[in-house]
Amino acid sequence: MGVVYLIIIGAAAGFLATRMMRIEAGVVPTVLIGIAGALIGGVLIRVILTVTGLLGGLIGAVLGALLLLWLWQTYLGRR
Repeated sequence: MGVVYLIIIGAAAGFLATRMMRIEAGVVPTVLIGIAGALIGGVLIRVILTVTGLLGGLIGAVLGALLLLWLWQTYLGRR
């Protein structure tokens, strides 16, 4: 089912891309362009989400450490 899904989405994406770029292409090149675009777009989205996820984790860790330091200085540092 994954291959059929890829072909259908690729055909739709290729059709939209060729119309937006005003390129006249046959059915096979349109589908191939769409499939290649879906593969490239999928890889780029995964890379962006991975980097964003790692960066989000780093930001969360830094904010957590800052909160912990603030709590330590506020409640334990003044003894």
